[in-house]
Amino acid sequence: MLIREITDTVEGATPIFAKKGTQVVRKYRCTSGTRKGRIVSKPKTCTAPKNVKAMTTMKKTRRSKGATVNIRANRTKRTSPASQKLKRLNVGSRRRITPKKRRGAKRR
Repeated sequence: MLIREITDTVEGATPIFAKKGTQVVRKYRCTSGTRKGRIVSKPKTCTAPKNVKAMTTMKKTRRSKGATVNIRANRTKRTSPASQKLKRLNVGSRRRITPKKRRGAKRR
């Protein structure tokens, strides 16, 4: 991997690492466009028009299998070596996205 790939910033998307199967690959988190907040493989996908049929099908699938998928995903995130590696790799990108804490604010 080249340093340029890590530091490259694309308009409307920030580079991150994600899983594809059991491998860790380079992907992008959309910061604007119709897919804001979503992780995509190509940054130009962020501004592409949505496929309405695919959206409705996915909503139906999530309604029927949501809980099961959620339980399996959480188990994988805890135990899979690739998921553990991702946690370490994306720490820096998480820091850039989250807003900075206010200094000097008094708590009551």
